[in-house]
Amino acid sequence: MATNSERWIRRYHPAPDASTRLVCFPHAGGSATFYHPVSRALSPEIDVVAVQYPGRQERRTEPLVDSVEKLADLIVPELEPWLDRPLTFFGHSMGASLAYEVALRLEAKGTTLLGLFASGRRAPSRWRDERVHQSDDEGLLTELRSLSGTDPAVLGDEDVLRMILPAVRSDYRAAETYRPQTGPRVGCPVVVLIGNDDPKVSEDEARSWAEHTTEDTTFRFFDGGHFYLNSQAPQVLREIRQFVAERGAMAAK
Repeated sequence: MATNSERWIRRYHPAPDASTRLVCFPHAGGSATFYHPVSRALSPEIDVVAVQYPGRQERRTEPLVDSVEKLADLIVPELEPWLDRPLTFFGHSMGASLAYEVALRLEAKGTTLLGLFASGRRAPSRWRDERVHQSDDEGLLTELRSLSGTDPAVLGDEDVLRMILPAVRSDYRAAETYRPQTGPRVGCPVVVLIGNDDPKVSEDEARSWAEHTTEDTTFRFFDGGHFYLNSQAPQVLREIRQFVAERGAMAAK
């Protein structure tokens, strides 16, 4: 598919014959390549695309966006060329908040998702007074090390760190200052995935996602911390495959 959205959307393993599409939203400081293994595993059964935020990798010279709402506003038009088949969203950490906001905007335009996977993130209505984005560089690095989601080789390379820390700080600012509007809810099922030892989301905070959809909410708990999905990838992929197959079949009737 030739589109004008190449800057924003990465499609590593095109699956033109797939009946559904999975749109993946990276975590704070993350990039689209985080979902390359997901794309490889699910293609050609599901057409997988990942959103590439400004300020990282080949977009590193572009201005950063430090607001979930602003990012959602920018992403919605970039997804328009990809609405030719039913969509499921998958967002991890900040990406879950962003996926939710994009889903609300798409629904306002008449597109309803098959479902939304909210991974490693408390419900939008559950706020914590977190200020990691106000930390110095060493404070940011301490946060990244504690979550075990960043390649140790990257954390030990000063030149690479200099390049990625501005994006990390911007994303943390977006995630920590996010305050959703009260009232709107998505009209699709929400599947909530969390690690049992995730310091960023409690079970109670996760279960509040049920307040943000008019459809069913399903909860899945995995062994691990904030980046449980790295060690639990086969189980997470199984959840995605099963959900998409069931909801896709229902939508096709």
